[in-house]
Amino acid sequence: EVNKITPSTGTSITLGDSGDTFTIPSGVTITNNGTQTGFGGTNTPAFLVYNVGTQTIGSGTNTKLTFNTELYDTDSAVSSSTFTVPSGKGGKYFLAGGFRINGGSLGTYAQIHFYVNGSVVFHRVGRLVGNYNQTFDSAITYTLSAGDTVELYTKQNYGSNIDYSSESGEKRQYFTGFKLVE
Repeated sequence: EVNKITPSTGTSITLGDSGDTFTIPSGVTITNNGTQTGFGGTNTPAFLVYNVGTQTIGSGTNTKLTFNTELYDTDSAVSSSTFTVPSGKGGKYFLAGGFRINGGSLGTYAQIHFYVNGSVVFHRVGRLVGNYNQTFDSAITYTLSAGDTVELYTKQNYGSNIDYSSESGEKRQYFTGFKLVE
């Protein structure tokens, strides 16, 4: 039993060798007042893709949202507006997406659907509160396995086509996500 370990020379201490295990019993508190490195994981893969143009959405039909510009994609996991979980990267993910609906009328609804492997796992419905443009966003956390695919779809009920678009320099139609550190 000791209260302090100090290096006999230099400024570093090495505990054990490769393959050794150190067990910290339940109830022990570890306090860090310095800089930590090598602990935990990283929030990757991480991506943010968006559409810099206009996508026309028909009334009453589930339509896949398209994204033609990539801000970042750490593991090159987004292709054709579909995120595919890379090998060895399964776990819990934070996923979010949104769009700007241009047009419609009071009471027009728009839905955003999160599809995993071709099936809806979550959706959200919003209604226009007036006759003007409105942005819809949604986010979920979801457990994904390597090879799972995630896509965003939408549906609106205006009765005719509505354009979803971004203004110059804005990222209103977007899809983003990252792996949570567990």
